[in-house]
Amino acid sequence: MTRVLERLKPERVFYYFEEISKIPRCSFKEEKISNFLKEFGESHKLETYQDEALNIIIKKPGTKGYENSPTVVLQGHMDMVCEKEDGVDHDFSKDPIKLKVEGDFVKAQGTTLGGDNGIAVAMALAILESEDIPHPPLEVLITSNEESGMDGAKALDPKLINGRILINIDSEEEGVILAGCAGGERNKVRLPISWEVLDLKNKAIYSITVSGLLGGHSGMEIDKGRGNANKIMARALSFIKDECDSLCLAHIEGGSKANAIPRNGNAIIIFEKENEDRILKAIKAVNELIQMELRNTDPDFKLIVERVETKIDKVLSEDTFNRLISMLTLIPTGVESMSREIEGLVESSCNLAIVRIEENEIIVESSIRSSKEVLKSNISKQIKTVADIIRAEWESYGSYPAWEYKEDSKIREIFEKVYKDLYGTDIKVTAIHAGLECGIFAEKIPDMDMISFGPNMYGVHTPDEKLSISSTERVYDLLLNVLKEIK
Repeated sequence: MTRVLERLKPERVFYYFEEISKIPRCSFKEEKISNFLKEFGESHKLETYQDEALNIIIKKPGTKGYENSPTVVLQGHMDMVCEKEDGVDHDFSKDPIKLKVEGDFVKAQGTTLGGDNGIAVAMALAILESEDIPHPPLEVLITSNEESGMDGAKALDPKLINGRILINIDSEEEGVILAGCAGGERNKVRLPISWEVLDLKNKAIYSITVSGLLGGHSGMEIDKGRGNANKIMARALSFIKDECDSLCLAHIEGGSKANAIPRNGNAIIIFEKENEDRILKAIKAVNELIQMELRNTDPDFKLIVERVETKIDKVLSEDTFNRLISMLTLIPTGVESMSREIEGLVESSCNLAIVRIEENEIIVESSIRSSKEVLKSNISKQIKTVADIIRAEWESYGSYPAWEYKEDSKIREIFEKVYKDLYGTDIKVTAIHAGLECGIFAEKIPDMDMISFGPNMYGVHTPDEKLSISSTERVYDLLLNVLKEIK
């Protein structure tokens, strides 16, 4: 069978990228990919560990002349964010990612690609299987469940890692190395629902859908001013409710991943038929208003309004409805502060990521990021205050530390030297607002010297995700030259 990526270079990197694209690897469901990596290491007669968290460590001795060089840890994660376009028939639990090549990019057909962080895994496997790539002793560390809480990194036993140089291949911009990242945590608010039985006589039932938003990674794209489906839905419902006091809400949902800016949302509203023209005009007005605001960031945004024929036996009480609108309006979303140390770097932010109904409660999840612990804590307290005001339950979970910039770094110096030798220009050194596992590794192994880098990727965590082929080739070449330099 012809391989989709067969003619792409570097050949073995894209060979393995295609291989792992066949294996289900959504967060929390990494058994198959973890076992694949374990079998790979063992079949190549390499020292291989698989821990209870499904993390994989594969160790390879240094090549000739590098036997006594310092050990280098090559690190990435095995899980991916599983998102798909509306109407796409894809079962992430069993279906392979359907790859395609468009110009300089590898993409998926209607789903996320898994370039984040499959490309790190593919590069590591290509190096591990090679017999002619010079390198120091290697420890390849592939962690589990990075995307939904960094559980693999948190569970890692640091005693299994001997290396004190770590190269994280989980960045998305060529020509840049990262030397710091934000910490983060997740917040969850549970609003109890008081249901009411509604007489549907002379009532109209409509579905409102938020669509056409770009979404994106809640760390990488939070400063782009893109629309948040949950915030937009709250605004639309509030606007409509002002036009009709008797408006009822039967259902609401929006977003699916805590680390992705929500692209879609849906609500079911019910109102008296005599108010139909007024309500539809209000929806049209708020749609046009938000379209004007988002014309430069989300040009395809629109509110889709459809009359539906469905059986509704209960709706949220007016009190619950009002408390919900207050919560969605008051929870912060977007950039909270910018760094004073690094120009253009977001310092702290919040993403109102998920809204869903579970039996008798509405659950709202937010993702907080900050390079400063005190600011992260402050945003969390803001959300808790909102929960207290509306008489809802609040909890914080999934906290992970920031990775603070260090003045002295040998591996950073090597990257800077090798990049200058290869391209005659300086590589950019900065920090990132997104979370990286490096913060956890720095906490577990304080003397670890780390950098993060990677090829150009766009639309990460969305079905528009794409990986640059030419950038992958250059970044892999940079990695091989860096390994060659560590002697």
